[in-house]
Amino acid sequence: MSYNSATAAGERASFDARSAAIVIAAVSIISLAAAWLFELYGYKPCPLCLEERVPYYAGIPGGILAAWFATRAPRIAVVILAAIALAFLYNAGLSVYHAGAEWKLWPGPDTCASDGTFKPGALLQSLRSNAVVRCDEAALRIWGVSLAGYNVLISAALAAVAAFGIWRSRTRKR
Repeated sequence: MSYNSATAAGERASFDARSAAIVIAAVSIISLAAAWLFELYGYKPCPLCLEERVPYYAGIPGGILAAWFATRAPRIAVVILAAIALAFLYNAGLSVYHAGAEWKLWPGPDTCASDGTFKPGALLQSLRSNAVVRCDEAALRIWGVSLAGYNVLISAALAAVAAFGIWRSRTRKR
């Protein structure tokens, strides 16, 4: 089957809001699966790592909903994609902060020094048993880039995909 016979007469397949939403949902699933796999192999996440996962958790149902609404209610799909784009832009900024703390360019948050819990009467035991995962130390670097550094790239790319999907859906209407 040729490309032309797979599409409607005279219509070309193009990247639009629906395509962007599907890409966002798929990449979110893959990114979370990779994070969980690293965790399974002993790389425990720090508090910032866990916070950086939130847009991916939202990107899965958000992407699915936006894809579903893309042909039924395009304006709703655009609003969902805009929210996803903002969430991933925020995540890219948070990841820049995290990566900078890992490179000692600035201090990391205070929450990365402990798990934030206090057990009255058992402080010494608590200090002995808590395995602190620090946000200012990269648990793993691949080709010199930490996972927070890769998260900057992935989040920025997903924000761009969402923005491009919005732009394409708006320009196709004209």
